Amino acid sequence: MASREDIDEVISKAIESIDSMIGNRTIKFIRRLSDTIKFSLRNRYRVLIVFSGSDNMRIGLATARLLLFYERIRKKTGEKSELRLLYVFHDEFDDARIRKDIVKKVLRGLSHSIEPTITVYEESEKFLGTTFQLLVLDLVNDLKPNDVGRLISVVEGGGLIIIQAPAWNSWDNSLTIFKKNLLVPGYEKPRHIFISWFKRKLLEHSNIFVYDIDSESLISGSSYNIESPPKSEVRVPSESLFPEALYRLALTEDQVNVINLIEWLYEKAPRGKKKVIVVTADRGRGKSCSVGLGLIGLAKLLGEVKHRVRILVTAPEVSNVQSLMELALKAAEILGLDPKPIRKDGNIIEIQGKKFSLEYWEPYRIPELSGDIVAVDEASGIHVPLLHKIWRAHSRLIFAATIHGYEGAGRGFSVRFLSAIKRDENTILKTIEMHEPIRYANRDPVEKWLFDVLLLDAEPAELDTIDLEDIKSGNLEYVKLDTAELFSKSGENTLRQLFGIYILAHYRNEPDDLGLLADAPHHIIRAVKTARSGKIVSAIQIAIEGGLDDDLIDRLLRGDKMPGNIIPDRLLKHVRIKELGKMKGWRIVRIATHPLVQGMGIGSRALKFIEEEARSLGLDWVGSGFGVNEQLLRFWLKNDFRVVHLSPDRNPVSGEYTSLVIKGLNSNVNTIIDHIVREFKIKLLNSLYDTYRDLEVEIARLMLNQKPDGIIPRYKLRMTKIQIDRLWAYVYSFMTYETVNDIIYELARAYWLQDKSSRPEITEDEERLLIAKVLQGNSWDKVEEILGSRMYKLVAQIKETIRKAAKHYFNLSEDKSVGLTIKDLKEEELTS
Repeated sequence: MASREDIDEVISKAIESIDSMIGNRTIKFIRRLSDTIKFSLRNRYRVLIVFSGSDNMRIGLATARLLLFYERIRKKTGEKSELRLLYVFHDEFDDARIRKDIVKKVLRGLSHSIEPTITVYEESEKFLGTTFQLLVLDLVNDLKPNDVGRLISVVEGGGLIIIQAPAWNSWDNSLTIFKKNLLVPGYEKPRHIFISWFKRKLLEHSNIFVYDIDSESLISGSSYNIESPPKSEVRVPSESLFPEALYRLALTEDQVNVINLIEWLYEKAPRGKKKVIVVTADRGRGKSCSVGLGLIGLAKLLGEVKHRVRILVTAPEVSNVQSLMELALKAAEILGLDPKPIRKDGNIIEIQGKKFSLEYWEPYRIPELSGDIVAVDEASGIHVPLLHKIWRAHSRLIFAATIHGYEGAGRGFSVRFLSAIKRDENTILKTIEMHEPIRYANRDPVEKWLFDVLLLDAEPAELDTIDLEDIKSGNLEYVKLDTAELFSKSGENTLRQLFGIYILAHYRNEPDDLGLLADAPHHIIRAVKTARSGKIVSAIQIAIEGGLDDDLIDRLLRGDKMPGNIIPDRLLKHVRIKELGKMKGWRIVRIATHPLVQGMGIGSRALKFIEEEARSLGLDWVGSGFGVNEQLLRFWLKNDFRVVHLSPDRNPVSGEYTSLVIKGLNSNVNTIIDHIVREFKIKLLNSLYDTYRDLEVEIARLMLNQKPDGIIPRYKLRMTKIQIDRLWAYVYSFMTYETVNDIIYELARAYWLQDKSSRPEITEDEERLLIAKVLQGNSWDKVEEILGSRMYKLVAQIKETIRKAAKHYFNLSEDKSVGLTIKDLKEEELTS
């Protein structure tokens, strides 16, 4: 490693004569980029250059030299504004600091217009929505797919992106930070697949040049020579409710159209109806900014007729709404609404202004809040059941979803949520799709590469009549897929089908998921395909877990943390049985069915294939973890999996509790699982009044009723004679629910503690009422809301339910003798 003195000397010489420090062939390569850069500037295309090598100083110098060359070309075009450079690196590595220092100090000495912003990858999220002309990504020590997806998009058309990479031939096998974070006990060596995939994609696309600094030779590169379509003219609508000044902030005709459509929300929906706008776009089309402008337009108009306007905004993360908030703030200033931003950790979380507030809230909070307008940004990153709750709770809404972007699953949003809105007769829906990029031209070659390398545009296979016949007849095959083959040229079509199913089936997919699929050594991939065409109809990702040593088990029992091994970790911590750490199993990370053939038994068939393979390998269990909702829970219970754990908190994005399910693969394990399930059920039963008071009633009912029967074998309900006589006074006479709820609580507990053969016969509706009112202790108003029934009916129903229980347990009838004597109580003392 070079000393600080050596680096300073190199920088001093570079400032005097940088070309002499780099090498003639590298200088010639940079100069040959002149036509490509000029063409790209003229057509608003981006250019991507990769400097690969082992010499940190020369990579730093070549980076600085190319940035200066770009600056000079841009100046010759007549552009005199400053060039904003974003330089991102890992500051914990000495070599990364060397490269950064060289670029920084050379630019300081020789550049006239480049203004560098130097940051680390951990802070990259805050640059979402910002615009730069230049970007340097130091990928020498790490390649995290999310970072690439997030940062490439900040560069405007005509801009330059430089990637610094290790020596080309050794890059594939470098142990990056991302790969290290994938390692778990028992699997200490990653697969080295994703970087090979990344490299291949760099070589396949135009306007991307890969240059070897060590050999001073071009590895690959070709210019993109297709003229871009002309940029559309931005025209302000001749008739509009919003002020013209608001429309002047739009950068494309698409943005104008979105703002104009939002005017429609000014008028309330007809009684009993909802108004919903859905805005969809690929990343970088300015949808968030458009929504922000439209919301301020509504704030101004509604503020003229209301005392105060409250607008609620949500997204998976507060960082997702910063471009919306920033442009809303600017628009409010221009319209004279006297806005005052409220920030937290650098992010705007609220704008208070003249007669309005624009507030960010976490997604799960939105259904319980009241607002005049609700805007959901990056809706594709929010779980569909929570989107349904938001939709049902409000009457004027905007949903904005990314179709292709590092956020992922916008098409899943369209398939699984938008279709439901379209079918609802009480929702008036208007949709709009944005096409024109804000920062760069249509057909930008770097965007095309980004979509390709991160599979942002992956789609499931198109199914035909032959495929549907195979599915209906069960003519399906279970396949064990090799990861290296999947990420090869010959396997890419299968990979795209797999990932396309994941994107459509799951609410949140990130590029990191692709990297994990490629490189995590303990993850394997399985699929179900149609027998004749071989199209993928079910995609399964599995993590191998368990087989832990005694020392690790002891540390986990004492509260230590470890990567992976989610099911053994939670069971050891919450159930405390040491053998659970020794057992080996498969955790199903994802199981997803092609959206066109869901509900046809393919998922259940896939589970049976997985269990058969796991059993043949001598494994002890198969399990999974998921954000629990009724549909998913019924799927797993139907396939004889048992719930063994429920998180104490809801996920702030999905609004769901996380559940773990497991299925034993031999009788010994099933005996242990019976014990675990009983422990879980008694924990749930005793926590419904507190930790799980807001747990969905049907989910609680399904969990309490899962196998094995009851909780405490041969449980006997005991009550005092006074309690029994009070119970009679409730079910047959004058007492109210509130005067005997202590007794009713004991009866409800006993019902689930006992085997089914020992219980009174009550209906599923009566079970739901016992949970909602008795075990969770909700108010009658809340129980009305939960069960969708009027209070007077619920009061009568619970009395009838308890009458059945009183008859069953104590043989109480209306003509029972009532009242007690002192002698009765003394006899009770003698027998107790």
